Amino acid sequence: MRLGINLGYWGAGMDSDNLEVAKEADRLGYSVCWAAEAYGSDAATVLSWVAAQTERIDVGSAIFQIPARQPAMTAMTAATLDSLSGGRFRLGLGVSGPQVSEGWYGVKFDKPLARTREYVEIIRKAMTRERLSYEGQHWTLPLPGGPGKPLKLTVHPEREHIPVYIAAIGPKNLEQTGEIADGALLIFPSADHLEETAVRHIRAGREKVGKTLEGFDIVPTLPLAVGEDKDVPALADAFRPYTALYVGGMGSRKQNFYNQLAQRMGYEQAAAEIQDKYLAGDKDGAAAAVPQDLIDSTTLLGSVDRIADRMKAYAAAGVTTLTLAPAGFTLEERITALRAGMEALERADLA
Repeated sequence: MRLGINLGYWGAGMDSDNLEVAKEADRLGYSVCWAAEAYGSDAATVLSWVAAQTERIDVGSAIFQIPARQPAMTAMTAATLDSLSGGRFRLGLGVSGPQVSEGWYGVKFDKPLARTREYVEIIRKAMTRERLSYEGQHWTLPLPGGPGKPLKLTVHPEREHIPVYIAAIGPKNLEQTGEIADGALLIFPSADHLEETAVRHIRAGREKVGKTLEGFDIVPTLPLAVGEDKDVPALADAFRPYTALYVGGMGSRKQNFYNQLAQRMGYEQAAAEIQDKYLAGDKDGAAAAVPQDLIDSTTLLGSVDRIADRMKAYAAAGVTTLTLAPAGFTLEERITALRAGMEALERADLA
């Protein structure tokens, strides 16, 4: 099992620290550095900045939002980043959610599975550097009846195949991800529930196209906080607002994929209470309603030995790249967590 790091969103006041964290992860031998985007910093610029100041670590988008870019533009960005980084780019994609897609980008959030499939097909075709023509439900290239003509990508990516990852939560999305992608980006993953909530759906998608999980990258992201085992409840409390935000406040009442995931993990009653309180404006109450077990099972908390044991469980569940989000109020704390993550991997004999 390999380790990755997720820098999250840029522009939150820790930009110089984030760069130092990425450089330390590069030095320690982490496999990939991911950056996110929502409606603030864009991931492409951040990844270019990180790639320019690191040597070995891959850089990946987690995620480029599908409603934000035309697929041909994403192909151009991926080819450029792969070239600039010397073949170190990983293309992570996702449809975002209805509030961001429609509120920020003005793109209707409908038929996300079909849109994702077409988007990936267009990107892959563009990457072959053949003349690009495509007829789908959501995109037609060139537009019919006009002056447009099939064009081909003018730059040569560093590699013929840039790996495509899809952020997936629901069963149908996970299955399609197994069909069309090289990896899956997962959030709020519990090792105890990973087979039933994710891996079996990915496996079904792979089987649809005559493939196995061999070579497919299963990539969950987990917050990491290091301390003594007796302090695990206090460490968990630090992540209550984060969990409450996603389970209670992401999307709408009817379309909150994280709330649905918590329900599939057996937290139906708690998920409903968290959402009710969060949407009513009681964020503190929502955070208090998050079960500690839910936090502990979807984060890495405690001593290096405890974290190493948890890493073994994730590896046994099928995880191939474990992405860490090291917590800390200072750069020193985050670097310490980063080093502890690699130490735990080595103690678990997974390096």
